[in-house]
Amino acid sequence: MDVAGSVAVISGGASGLGAATAKRLAAEGAKVALLDVNTEAGEALAQDLGGAFFTCDVTQATAVAGALAGVEAQLGLPRILVACAGIAPGAKTVGRDGASHDAALFQKVMDINVMGSFHLASQGAAMMARTSPEGPDGARGVIVLTASIAAYEAQIGQIAYGASKGAVAAMALPMARDLAPLGIRVMALAPGLFKTPMVAGLPLEVQEALGAAVPYPSRLGDPAEFAGLVAHIVENGMLNGAVLRLDGAIRLPPK
Repeated sequence: MDVAGSVAVISGGASGLGAATAKRLAAEGAKVALLDVNTEAGEALAQDLGGAFFTCDVTQATAVAGALAGVEAQLGLPRILVACAGIAPGAKTVGRDGASHDAALFQKVMDINVMGSFHLASQGAAMMARTSPEGPDGARGVIVLTASIAAYEAQIGQIAYGASKGAVAAMALPMARDLAPLGIRVMALAPGLFKTPMVAGLPLEVQEALGAAVPYPSRLGDPAEFAGLVAHIVENGMLNGAVLRLDGAIRLPPK
């Protein structure tokens, strides 16, 4: 499926991997719509890219539905959905005083990372189903979910994050099978250590140590590399129902 001319919706699109993806897809001719709770950054980036921005709490199905309705009204029906909204707080299961992982925090991580991805994918797929099939394969759209290598080897303190990203990874295949008759593909990416705003805010020596732990290339990933893989997924029709690690061959230790 061609990126050029397609409407692309990116949740968490105001910064990090989402912003890099929006820039790449816009550069290749897509009409981009950014969904985020960071209104100031989202509006500024959307203006730079000639796209649209919608303030959206992805944990709320009604908010996602409203944002997607706005996308259709302003840009048209989406053919590309990229779910990048997510958080990664740390907490241990047990502390000195007993259970220390706040249940409300665990639920928040699941709501944003899992339910947020599900709301965008499920509601967006319903809109894709209304588009006209294109090309010899009858393609209607592509959904890219963002998992993490923490889905496979989450570290100490990453219980909620690992569980959430494991759920996102597990979503790709059954959703791809569900949507296959409609000509909609679903993929998930599992990035490793990337220079996102959270990591970029760490001291330089810490960033260098993290990068040195990657076998090859021994550096932090560039969000543009994540974005480039998203663009390739859109264009490569045989990529479907799988989780791709993008991690320089790193396997995370316990801590």
